[in-house]
Amino acid sequence: MASTGNGLRIQGDDNLQSMLVGTVMRKIKSRTWKKPRYFRLQDDCMTIWYQSKKAGNIHSTFSVNDVEAVREGHQSEVLLSIADEFPPNRCFTLVFRGRRGNLDLVAESAEEAQSWIRGMRKLIENVENMGEREKLDQWIGDWFKKADKNNDGRMNFKEVQDLLKMMNVDMNEQHAHRLFTMADKSQSGTLEDDEFVIFYKMLTQREDILRVFQEYSADGQKLSQSDLEDFLREEQLEGDDVQLHAKQLIECYEPSDTAKLLNAMTFDGFLMYLGSAEGSIFNPRRRVVFQDMTQPLCHYFISSSHNTYLMEDQLRGQSSVEGYIRALNRSCRCVEVDCWDGANGEPIVYHGHTFTSKILFKDVVSAVSNYAFKVSEYPVILSIENHCSVEQQRVMAQHLNHILGDKLLKSTLDGKAPIRLPSPEDLKGKILVKAKKNGGLEQSFNGMVEDSLTGEFSDEDDGAEIDEDNPHHESKTDPDAEATRSKQHLSKELSDCVVYCKSVHFTSFKHSRIHSKFYEVASFTESKARKHLRDAGAEFVHHNSRQLSRVYPSGFRTDSSNFNPQEMWNAGCQTVALNFQTAGEGMDLNDGLFSQNGYCGYVLKPSFMRETEKRFDPEMPQKRDDYHPVVLTIQVISGQQLPKVNIKEDSIVDPLVRVEIHGVPMDQAKQETRYIENNGFNPMWNDTLHFTIHTPELAMVRFVVEDYDKTSKNDFVGQYTLPLSCMQQGYRHIHLLSKDGTSIPPSSLFVHLRITDLE
Repeated sequence: MASTGNGLRIQGDDNLQSMLVGTVMRKIKSRTWKKPRYFRLQDDCMTIWYQSKKAGNIHSTFSVNDVEAVREGHQSEVLLSIADEFPPNRCFTLVFRGRRGNLDLVAESAEEAQSWIRGMRKLIENVENMGEREKLDQWIGDWFKKADKNNDGRMNFKEVQDLLKMMNVDMNEQHAHRLFTMADKSQSGTLEDDEFVIFYKMLTQREDILRVFQEYSADGQKLSQSDLEDFLREEQLEGDDVQLHAKQLIECYEPSDTAKLLNAMTFDGFLMYLGSAEGSIFNPRRRVVFQDMTQPLCHYFISSSHNTYLMEDQLRGQSSVEGYIRALNRSCRCVEVDCWDGANGEPIVYHGHTFTSKILFKDVVSAVSNYAFKVSEYPVILSIENHCSVEQQRVMAQHLNHILGDKLLKSTLDGKAPIRLPSPEDLKGKILVKAKKNGGLEQSFNGMVEDSLTGEFSDEDDGAEIDEDNPHHESKTDPDAEATRSKQHLSKELSDCVVYCKSVHFTSFKHSRIHSKFYEVASFTESKARKHLRDAGAEFVHHNSRQLSRVYPSGFRTDSSNFNPQEMWNAGCQTVALNFQTAGEGMDLNDGLFSQNGYCGYVLKPSFMRETEKRFDPEMPQKRDDYHPVVLTIQVISGQQLPKVNIKEDSIVDPLVRVEIHGVPMDQAKQETRYIENNGFNPMWNDTLHFTIHTPELAMVRFVVEDYDKTSKNDFVGQYTLPLSCMQQGYRHIHLLSKDGTSIPPSSLFVHLRITDLE
């Protein structure tokens, strides 16, 4: 029904025509698992169908919506492993959103591969360019297909009842039948395309928005430009040129040409505006790079990954180059590389002393070279944990120089001895190595660095993850490990790759104040960082105003779980390394913080954390000179089309909304709405929550929707996390994300927000 109502031109497009016919391709899972499967594009031009077993008619489908990108050639580890068998021009990879595995395919010919590559890219582009209305039509069409069990293009009342359950709607039979009869204009006892759209619109009547519309509409039928200006000024708290903005909104969202001629907005237009990016909770002006990018590196929070090579847990999980590609594509700017001696003189990357699989160091460097700047042009830091012999360190240096070429930062930017760290702006397009270095940066300029080929270092100096938190590295009491550490040498070639990020062992804040250099970086486990934060929070913040710190998860987190990064950001720690492969609160906060400023992986710290002459203590925010606490008032009004979490057919969600504030300790808070029984489709709460926030500049707000269960733990339904500073006030929609951080349209919350000064 919404098949090609999405504006896609199929006629004359040979690639899409050929995809509609379908083709047999090999699905590749490993060197030994290569099976032919029949793939074809369905008529809706949104769904790929494929036979999932050779025999019988077992099949699978996936939506074009779920595909993030198409990679050509041998661009995945699986396809690289069979490179000798199939040429690159027949191979391609479909990369899915979130943490779902890739689909690696080999076509029968280069022409067929090109057909699918070009066709898929066109379909993805089409989805990305869809307007709100087209997306909604598409969504309605998807439901129609799911409910039309016998595929006759119409729905009888029984199919409609089944559909309501699938859609999370608990509606009594008489009411459902009344809506069905009203929509059945042809009186055929079934609903066809357009009739189903009428039925859906009656089902999704937005009484909550209608009330707001009528409050501001002089005649109850439309908003004149003046009515709309009042709404923008009084509710949305817009101060800048409201007249021009009202005009633009009518031009952009009003579907009726007649209303446009009258400079007015109908209810449909008002709905479209409130459902759009402009009507969402996140301020669009903060989506682009809006911050000063010319401050020293240590003045930014930097999106950072821990054990980037791991796809699963820390003990037996798979190591993969894909981990680096995914992290970099999520604008991660600091990735970790654990290097060990490998066979044939080639260094390898894996989690030492565990059963995790191994990958080649040179493959990691190639992936970083290829993907470092696809999403963000700002610098990438390679945090190297070096366990290699001098010989293999030289090989590492060769790979870094040869593969990265000019991208690798080999010397200070102006060739002079610097006095502070350069800025993200200065370092655009550059890859920095963070590792041990022989001597300091100054000696490079006064010729004091010895010409000997090696220098000595210990794992502790290297910032290697070996303290008491981490039972899976060598124990400090193991004499063999001690001997190895004290004797470990550093090759001059690898040392020369380190410029602005020299890994050092942390002694104390006092020691750092007197002795440390701006280019030195200390690493802390989460528990050590917490202890420093408790004992000397203001000192920690001050330390981080001058140099970089890295915080990483405890070694006891063998399941790759994450700590809450907020407490480390409270101390001004820049590279707070998280397990990107693990969904949950930690990554929600990370995604939320870095969703601002052009999603570039760098966020400028508040001014009170950058000034070396001032002291900010996260434990006592009220002692700050420019202390301005605020009250956040959130009215949680309603929810729309929440996803079904329980696969049992009869089960309908009982949703509640929890709002969490993550910030300095005084600001940590959680409040919940009541739960609504059996309604995940259009629950109405109208519950108001109040929060006092002492350090609004550091506060993150996380909205979590759960399915209430009185006997066991509530099920997760969806979430959305953003910085308080990026919130728009007034009536706003919150477009929910899945556990994986991917969007789940059209699931949303409708809220009213106010931020006021604390009296």
